[in-house]
Amino acid sequence: MDRISFKASQSISLGDIKDQAERATSMMGQIREAMLNPTSRKASPTFNLSQLAAMCGIEKGSLSHRLSRGDLPEGRKNESGNRREFNLAEARTWIREYRKDRLRPEGAEAVTISIGNFKGGVGKTTTAMTLAQGLTLLGHKVLVIDTDPQGSLTTLFGILPDTEVEEESTILPLAMGSETSIRYAIRSTYWDGIDLVAAAPVLFGAEFALPARQTNEPGFEFWDVLNLGIDDVRPDYDVIVIDTPPSLSYTTINAFMASNGIVMPLPPNALDFASAAQFWSLFSDLTNELLAQRGLTKEFDFISILLSRVDSSDSTAAIVRQWIQSTYTDKVLPVEIPKTAVTATTSAEFGTAYDVSRYDGSAKTFKRARDAYDLFVSYVEGSVRSVWRKQVDALVADGSGSVK
Repeated sequence: MDRISFKASQSISLGDIKDQAERATSMMGQIREAMLNPTSRKASPTFNLSQLAAMCGIEKGSLSHRLSRGDLPEGRKNESGNRREFNLAEARTWIREYRKDRLRPEGAEAVTISIGNFKGGVGKTTTAMTLAQGLTLLGHKVLVIDTDPQGSLTTLFGILPDTEVEEESTILPLAMGSETSIRYAIRSTYWDGIDLVAAAPVLFGAEFALPARQTNEPGFEFWDVLNLGIDDVRPDYDVIVIDTPPSLSYTTINAFMASNGIVMPLPPNALDFASAAQFWSLFSDLTNELLAQRGLTKEFDFISILLSRVDSSDSTAAIVRQWIQSTYTDKVLPVEIPKTAVTATTSAEFGTAYDVSRYDGSAKTFKRARDAYDLFVSYVEGSVRSVWRKQVDALVADGSGSVK
């Protein structure tokens, strides 16, 4: 028998790890510079007449006729002069005009939605990003809050968490008590209609600051910090989307307690199903300890389970799908996000299906992915509008407001 020889391994020092970290950060910078616009970094997509008409829900001829009135953005001809194009801000102006009866009514405020799951790799961050983008394409204004120290969602906006996000741009000052409103951390993004509160590795400090305050400050409730912190900005947005860490951390609990609804992306995979079951069990135990034993309560307007990363070639997916449907019943959204080349390609370029103006691969594959996200967003918008109706009804019932 041949002997297998092993190369003697060298010990790895903390200095070696630091060097590796610096090389990884440098490589990320090089990748981003190669993929993103060097001046404006990420660029939002443009839309032609047919695409804009579809988003407005009207015929192309009706849109062309409305253009002649000159009361809405006219866009511009493309370089070859054979078609008219609209940038995202212009398109959103048109969309808001034609969907104004479905936008946030007077007297309502932002609906907050947390995207959560116990483990990574389930499409959580992509779900948060596409939900925010899709809602803006329905005319809504969205605030996105990244509470994951890894900053994956922040990276999707073309911002490097390690080198381009300061502590003051995250929710950490809120967690530490030096700020009481999240307004200080809000920044605009490349995507018209989306503002961002970024994340960075320094945000790990929240996991120490919050329990320390709970111990040292009489009457302090660590789970209510983010909820109180966004109160000041709720009237400024239609929807607030919070991306959470892949764990039931102090920041995850804060996000859930601040939310009207929860969306859990869940692949039809046995291990993911088991992890989700554990997630809900732990969350139930924690909320009972934190709230019920103090005579407090928390109600959600909706909890939605989104089948994500669905692999059509996985023979076991159908079985796990049945488990999910039996377990979560009417909480399961009637839409599946397929695992396609589109999602793989766009994520490698720090983007989503909504970032694509023109897809170089199969048009059928792209349409399949984009249609799935559009349908997902439309279902969530339905839940959002239901919350708005409840808010308005409550105002009318107590006589403190009126609605247009």
